[in-house]
Amino acid sequence: MDYGAAGTALTSGILFGYVLEQAGFASPGKLTAQFRFTDWSVFKVMFTAILVAAVGILLLQIDDSFGSRGFYIPGTALGAVVAGGVFIGAGMAIGGYCPGTSVVGAMSGRIDGLVFALGMILGIWGFSFEFDTAWMQQLLHSGEIRQKTIPALFGISPWMVVAALTALALVIFLMGSRLERRLREARTTPALSIDTHSDS
Repeated sequence: MDYGAAGTALTSGILFGYVLEQAGFASPGKLTAQFRFTDWSVFKVMFTAILVAAVGILLLQIDDSFGSRGFYIPGTALGAVVAGGVFIGAGMAIGGYCPGTSVVGAMSGRIDGLVFALGMILGIWGFSFEFDTAWMQQLLHSGEIRQKTIPALFGISPWMVVAALTALALVIFLMGSRLERRLREARTTPALSIDTHSDS
């Protein structure tokens, strides 16, 4: 067993969980508010993390200085992606947790987080039980795309993809902040009352 790798993974997991807790993501209200477009915190944090990771990976690939050609990229099967997206999206919208935040919620003492985390474990067990069946293999390989990355698929530079994602993030960040501000203003604006007993 590689104790160094295991220790690094454990430390990273604890730090990640701590950051999620401090950001308030252990509360299911954060995720459900995102689906109602009333709180864009989750989107902003996760999209920022994706961009930082993308830039970091590209920098590591320069001259292969850090042996970055060893990055594993799984294949893409649209059928499996759509099915997985529907199920995990429904679970997030209903329960208010994603896999990571459910563990944080459970470790924070939330009963709903514990129930959600146990359900996730049961789902993983059920998936592994059905993994070798014919229908599951057909689903997992339906709509396969030969190219594994967007730059390879469209024949463009990876930096163009990062630039496009950055521009998209800025647009959605501004739109989300504007919607949040309008919602706050609507909540704080006193309702107009009409005095029906005033003299004519």
